[in-house]
Amino acid sequence: MSDSDDDVPTLSAHTLAALQEFYSETKTGRHGETLPDQFSVGAVEEDWRMSQFWYSDETATRLAEEVIHEAGAGGRVACVSAPSVYQKLKQGRLAGSDQVSAVVLEYDRRFAIYGDDFIFYDYNEPLSFPASVAPQSFDIVLADPPYLSEECLSKVAKTIKYLTKGKVLLCTGAIMENHAKEHLDIKKCSFLPQHNRNLSNEFCCFVNYPSRLLTC
Repeated sequence: MSDSDDDVPTLSAHTLAALQEFYSETKTGRHGETLPDQFSVGAVEEDWRMSQFWYSDETATRLAEEVIHEAGAGGRVACVSAPSVYQKLKQGRLAGSDQVSAVVLEYDRRFAIYGDDFIFYDYNEPLSFPASVAPQSFDIVLADPPYLSEECLSKVAKTIKYLTKGKVLLCTGAIMENHAKEHLDIKKCSFLPQHNRNLSNEFCCFVNYPSRLLTC
């Protein structure tokens, strides 16, 4: 883990201001029309080159409700490569969402629009965080590794173990089940996450605690 933020690339003030202006326009539109706000699921468009596939609104809602319940009042939630759930939490429409805090760990710097809630994350450097990110400082970590490979999952698992106080909610392809159990000692849920786009790979959720998702 880095002891400072010096080596973490940052957006210039001009670029960040441009992003903020752009996303404010996604709420009102350039011509005054009503458009989704910056926390709408999909407000930041998918970029397949970064293996980005956003959850359906129903799935984002269900996962957000789960982490709210498990984090508890005053709890902290880390969304690792799972911006759809972070966005759903920040909309302020779900019961209890105002009682938890959340951050989004992402490689895509477009998410810097979320200010201090955004933490730059490269899974190739799984323990490289700003000094402000303390170990075992999140009540639950929800992660969706960007690639369906053991190499990616094993590195994201290191990140999860560093961040969480104990609870883990992993979403990944069904083909990764054995690797998920090996690296994180988690169980497959009956709840199946869905995406806005129909993906060729079946996706599953895995947890390491007595979750409502196990038998839904």
